[in-house]
Amino acid sequence: MRVKLGFGIGDLGGNLFFTFIGFYLLYFLTDVLGLSAALAGTTLMIGKVWDAVTDPVTGYASDRTISPWGRRRPYIFVGAIISLLAMYLLFSISPGQNQMDLFILTTLYFCLLNTAYTLVNIPYTALLPELTRDYDEKTLLTAYRMCFAVIGTFVGAAAVMPLVNLFPNEQTGWTIMASILGGIMMGTAFITVWAIREPQHKKEEVKGHGFFKTYLEALSFKVFLLVLIPWTLFIAGTSMIQGAMVYYFKYIFKDEASFQLALVALLSVSLLFIPIWARISRRISKKNCYNIGMLILTVAVLLFSFSGGFWPVSSAILIMGFAGIGLSTHYIMPHSILPDVVEYDAIENNGLRREGVFSGLWTFTSKLGQALALALNGWILSLFHYKPDVVQTPEAIKGIQLICGPLPALFYITGIFILMRFPINRDFYNKMIHSEEPAS
Repeated sequence: MRVKLGFGIGDLGGNLFFTFIGFYLLYFLTDVLGLSAALAGTTLMIGKVWDAVTDPVTGYASDRTISPWGRRRPYIFVGAIISLLAMYLLFSISPGQNQMDLFILTTLYFCLLNTAYTLVNIPYTALLPELTRDYDEKTLLTAYRMCFAVIGTFVGAAAVMPLVNLFPNEQTGWTIMASILGGIMMGTAFITVWAIREPQHKKEEVKGHGFFKTYLEALSFKVFLLVLIPWTLFIAGTSMIQGAMVYYFKYIFKDEASFQLALVALLSVSLLFIPIWARISRRISKKNCYNIGMLILTVAVLLFSFSGGFWPVSSAILIMGFAGIGLSTHYIMPHSILPDVVEYDAIENNGLRREGVFSGLWTFTSKLGQALALALNGWILSLFHYKPDVVQTPEAIKGIQLICGPLPALFYITGIFILMRFPINRDFYNKMIHSEEPAS
């Protein structure tokens, strides 16, 4: 239980960071610091590019680290300390400086914060295959992790503005709030470092090839691609929905406040169904659970996209609750499937362990999926002549409906068809582990 809770709580801080940055950083840069929207957008772009580049580098380095603490925990420990420092530095910048000084400072500190997040998140993701080789135990550990992840999402989305508003000086509020959240991020990472005991590896298990050859080998591994591509497509579809929901409630339902209720319904049901899907996966394969969940999510987003104008806003909130049943599989199953791929790869490569490499690619492609989704949302809204803060034309309404249902559904269905070919189920995995060679 110490390991389950200690491993799981590590993702509370990770999702708190991810949600907080996604919801509030742009607002802080433009409305609190006074940075122009163009420069603020450039800061976010540079930070995200840097974030993506550091993922595979950190994964590769952690795979080849040998220390008394193991391969992953030294990075998590150092990254956790830098997280608190970077959160304080970024959100304590004084407003009123000239634009270029603000741009340089915010970009440097945001890159530092993303580096800290990478040092924690990539080794953390790579920990799971180190903790157990049992097919179902991986799902259980992931369920603990994702329950804490949803809690982190709630905190990052809902607790920020009430904390900031407690202080008469807005800048002081942001600095104190960011320091508190940075402290939570550091504290949860420290608990993981304390609770986990990594296995010791021999040099021959971690030597491998050079950086580029290692990643080319991983990207040519068919079994990995059969889960990596659906994961990226599912991330893209889900990110489109997340970015588009607020437009739907504001301009189609004309009830922006209900967006928060829909978000609570979505996340609450997702949290409730994480342990349920973990139990179901003991009877059917993880792949089948994931595909069933994404089919549920596909039906839900299509219903949601056509609900405005026909059903009351309460029906949309109920549909989002229904969507949470499917979304919960997106929290738990892919992160439980990836360690199975790592074991397959290790057996095929005579015991060479490359958890960090696969985790780095996993996170890197998820960020590509998010970037694609955000770009598509913007392009489609522009194509359909969307204009902010005005009554939308019928053409613009169609554009909003398109990114709230049919397009994400297309991503989901494509991913489902690809994932159907993924070969590893419980029998395949157990035969592979017991024989220590790939099952045919």
